[in-house]
Amino acid sequence: MKRLLLVMGLLLLVIFVIAGCSKNSGKGGGAELGAAQGHVAGVKWTIPKRWTKGPEKPMRAATYVIPATEGGGESADCAVSYFGAGQGGVVDANIDRWVGQFENPVPPEKSVREVNGLKVTTVQINGTYMGMGGMMTESSPKKENYRLLGSIIEAPEGLVFFKMTGPLKTVTGAEKEFEAMVGSLTR
Repeated sequence: MKRLLLVMGLLLLVIFVIAGCSKNSGKGGGAELGAAQGHVAGVKWTIPKRWTKGPEKPMRAATYVIPATEGGGESADCAVSYFGAGQGGVVDANIDRWVGQFENPVPPEKSVREVNGLKVTTVQINGTYMGMGGMMTESSPKKENYRLLGSIIEAPEGLVFFKMTGPLKTVTGAEKEFEAMVGSLTR
């Protein structure tokens, strides 16, 4: 009898594990990377499978469009920028600039780690997004409940900036994909 209960318990555990693993398939928010890669400044990365390449834009090495998460409103945008060796300022000044793009932001979360020998500083900012500002951009309306997830990579040829912005739910739903993309960085 004990053996039968043990077998049934293990069977139920296996069913729950399988059901839990299949929950994210096809609905976004997972961390499945595709086959496509990007590269700039001596580093390469793999693009998340459900992201699409966006239009070319000034001052960007790449643009990716992240589909809206269910109930998340609109899509999000992930810009990859590289301005050249010794260009683009220092890490903390860029994070301060990103924080300045939000009105009364929640205090940002910042972390530093190493990915395949590359120093990566990541920041998360939530609040009302005011846009990038500056002379090169058009003014845009304030966007409430927005999120910025950014990583600054100290690449062999200079700083590379990964900056995902969009509605809070959409960016939060794509956070694992963003982290997987940054985690795929290699020289």
